[in-house]
Amino acid sequence: MYFGRVVGSVWATVKHPGMTGCRMLVVQPLTPELQNTGKQLICTDCTGAGAGELVYWVRGIEASFPFRPLQLPVDTTVVGIVDEVHVQRTAAAPAEPAAKQPAPVHRKSRKS
Repeated sequence: MYFGRVVGSVWATVKHPGMTGCRMLVVQPLTPELQNTGKQLICTDCTGAGAGELVYWVRGIEASFPFRPLQLPVDTTVVGIVDEVHVQRTAAAPAEPAAKQPAPVHRKSRKS
């Protein structure tokens, strides 16, 4: 699942017959920190999300699951409306310097 923000809607008078009455939204993908990432995309909607709302969406075959038993030709679907996001990112710990390896000791072989 991915975060996104609804930034618009799509109205299509000609579409697959199974999609009659199916809402389509323009969604801007977001990072977990809610920063824009990637290109805007069109998602079908099974939640009733509106403009400006924070949503989560899925892609692939899972995008058609909310519309079962119909098998709609969809790639992305909004499947939830997000109320709150709590993200606690820890700063990457500074890498510890590699332990110094002792210099190789070259020994002369002893012949008996």
